[in-house]
Amino acid sequence: MTSAEIPQHPRVAEVVQLLRAAGVPGEVRVLPDSARTAAEAAAGLGVPVGAIANSLVFDVGGQPLLVLTSGAHRVSEPLVAELLGVPAVVRATPEFVRQHTGQAIGGVAPVGHPEPIGTLVDVELARHAQVWAAAGHPHTVFPTSYAELLRLTDGTPAEVGPGPSVEPGTAPHLEEVAS
Repeated sequence: MTSAEIPQHPRVAEVVQLLRAAGVPGEVRVLPDSARTAAEAAAGLGVPVGAIANSLVFDVGGQPLLVLTSGAHRVSEPLVAELLGVPAVVRATPEFVRQHTGQAIGGVAPVGHPEPIGTLVDVELARHAQVWAAAGHPHTVFPTSYAELLRLTDGTPAEVGPGPSVEPGTAPHLEEVAS
C-alpha cells in the first residue's frame, strides 16, 4: 500500500468520517514510516512521546476494554483491574483486538469500532495541550486533546499506571498486545 492509498483505506476513511461527524477539527496525517510505537509516532511528528495516545486493548472476562494512555506512561494491569473491581485484565490477543475494534494492531483509533467499547483515558494525557491518536492504520494519526478524547469515547478519566512518565524509548506500542 502506498502513502497515497492509505487515506483511502476503509478503516481510515471510516475514522475520518466519524471524526468529522463529531466535529473534530484536526486532519488525519499520514506518516511516511509506521507509527506502531509511541516513540516512532513522536519522532515522525516531532512531539514528546508523552503526547502520543496509545490505544491498548485489554480482555476483561471476554469483554474489550480500551485504555488510551500516554506514550510515556505504562499501564498497570493490577491497578486497572482494581479500579474496575474485576479479578484481572489481560492484554488482548491480535485476533481479539481485530474482532472488537475492526482495526489492525498499531493503528487502533479511539473511534470506529463495531460496537462501543468501554474506555479509560489516562490522566497523564492532560499534561499536553495537543495529543496524537491512531486513525485506523499504523501510518495514520490525528491531533486531538485530552478533553476531546474523553468526549469522543465517552471515556472515563483514570490513573492507569503508577507515577509519572517513563523514560522515552521504553514507551509501549500504540497497540501493545500479547503475541
